[in-house]
Amino acid sequence: MTHVMARRAAEGCGNTCQVTSSIEALNRSCYCLSLDEEALRRGLGADLGSRGLPGAMVDTHSHLFASVPMFVSREHLEQMARVIGAVEAVVATSHFFDAALAWAPEIARYDPGSPGGLLGYDFHLAASGPRLIEINTNPGGALLNAVMGRAHRSCCADTAGLAMAPMEADAIEAALFEIFLAEWHAQKKGVPLMSVAIVDEAPEQQYLYPEFLLYRQLFGRHGIEATICDPRELAQTDGRLWKGGQPIDFVYNRLTDFALAQPAQAPLALAYLAREVVMSPHPRAHAIYADKRNLTLLCDEAFLRATGVADDAVTTLLESIPRTEIMTPGNRNTLWAKRRQLFFKPAAGYGSKAAYRGDKLTRRVWEEMAHGTYVAQALVAPSERHVGGSETAIALKADVRNYAYAGVVKLVAARLYQGQTTNFRTPGGGFAPVFTEKP
Repeated sequence: MTHVMARRAAEGCGNTCQVTSSIEALNRSCYCLSLDEEALRRGLGADLGSRGLPGAMVDTHSHLFASVPMFVSREHLEQMARVIGAVEAVVATSHFFDAALAWAPEIARYDPGSPGGLLGYDFHLAASGPRLIEINTNPGGALLNAVMGRAHRSCCADTAGLAMAPMEADAIEAALFEIFLAEWHAQKKGVPLMSVAIVDEAPEQQYLYPEFLLYRQLFGRHGIEATICDPRELAQTDGRLWKGGQPIDFVYNRLTDFALAQPAQAPLALAYLAREVVMSPHPRAHAIYADKRNLTLLCDEAFLRATGVADDAVTTLLESIPRTEIMTPGNRNTLWAKRRQLFFKPAAGYGSKAAYRGDKLTRRVWEEMAHGTYVAQALVAPSERHVGGSETAIALKADVRNYAYAGVVKLVAARLYQGQTTNFRTPGGGFAPVFTEKP
């Protein structure tokens, strides 16, 4: 962060923000941007209304949108991008594929021919730099963050010298739509995309259902018929996937049954394996990127060297991924003894479900975990964003999510929270736009 930009940011805050050479210091000392919560609510309501969603969603989802942005230095953004590039380099090797597929479900061995859609790379910003804590294949919030970014921009008094990372909000929707087209054309070259089904269990009951509505509208603006449905509403017949009388070309998959193993997913799985429908994200992408056991490979120096990737990629991953190991009957006692320095995650986990900080574990939960497949990851404390004002500030935890496709970062957003994990239940917390220095 340049001293000029820091001075401008400080001027926008009155006396609240102190001139600093580190943009991340603004997370501790700057309360000005977006603290006009009523202006933020009006901005969100207006943007949602223009997209056909009720402005009341700001009230019904009161902890979805944070009241302040997160500041991340361009240096840290570049470091996170290098980590993502290094992951992609390893994932592209046959050595990694063989290892990851060895513990993957059978359906993951089918290659539909596309990368598998948007990925969420979640980082904690440690004192020594960003640390990649996990990768997800169906990361929610991308379109919602575009809405939020515009609202923050509209109510910030002064963001001179600051830019959203890595692109401004209005460009995000176009970038996301291009990802769906890339997935489609990778599997159906030369065929026009006519219809999309956004699929999740009981979609209207999902907390991020408003984002499904935004995606439906995004497809509609490009002349593509889009529907939102439960997998039980789908049928496979006559060489197609159908919802009622409507044939489905593309399934935007928001299910957390990543292997399509439940009976309700049978028509979708059959159509997918028969190449009768394009699906993204798909089971192979989850097995390659999001199975938490793969993190044990990405932080293992001997394994990384055996892939043949460049030395700088190996160094980047070893420096940036906390040590992770699979929990087994043989190491359970050792892991319990050092649990206070560890975080435990189910191998196929999502949304922080059944994930535990070791220092919060009870013996009862520990015994229950023995029946599942877990990884133990070295604990990396999340960074913090102070909210509330200089006299009444409280510290919220923060992680930084990079939304990326084929190794290219399309959007960066933060999630602010209290407690063990992100939960969208924290007053003042939720998704937050990320601001950085202008290049």
